[in-house]
Amino acid sequence: MKTASSRITSKFQTTIPKAVREKLKLSKSDTIRWEIDEDKIVLRTNKANFLRYQNSIKIGSGDIAADREAARQRRTGKYQ
Repeated sequence: MKTASSRITSKFQTTIPKAVREKLKLSKSDTIRWEIDEDKIVLRTNKANFLRYQNSIKIGSGDIAADREAARQRRTGKYQ
């Protein structure tokens, strides 16, 4: 287990050590979640939850012109 430390400022802020940022692949816009588990704190990332759906939606090569025409036909049929 690797360890890293950082100091808490007077405003109760701290810097995430570089080794941790690199390991978790954190960037400026990411958010983190603090969890308290009895006498320890667990830090988790809120990244890429959408990836759990990877390969669950089957897509084909796609034909934009055919898709547009099909949408027009549906729209035309709706108002007749």
